[in-house]
Amino acid sequence: MIKVAYTVTCAIEKKEKAREWLAWLRGGHIQDVVAHGAESAQIVAYKEEGRYEVRYIFPDRATYDSYILNHAPRLREEGLKRFPPEDGFAYGRIVGEIMPAP
Repeated sequence: MIKVAYTVTCAIEKKEKAREWLAWLRGGHIQDVVAHGAESAQIVAYKEEGRYEVRYIFPDRATYDSYILNHAPRLREEGLKRFPPEDGFAYGRIVGEIMPAP
């Protein structure tokens, strides 16, 4: 089966808001995504302050699609209520299939 990588990017204007957002991710949000199908998650902090990625790995497209349909809307809404764009948060998402390395 082909695994799916689902990456959420976030640029955060204020350092104190970044700390709050990271605490929220670690305090339950990532665990919610894993509980609903992801096999694993990583937080990537870039050298440029305030830029992050959260990479989730799903075991296959069907599991990812189920997560997007049944769970992602609620989890996104929760995140946007706590960390809205008007407070300096800019989000992006990208989905890809994991290819074997040679």
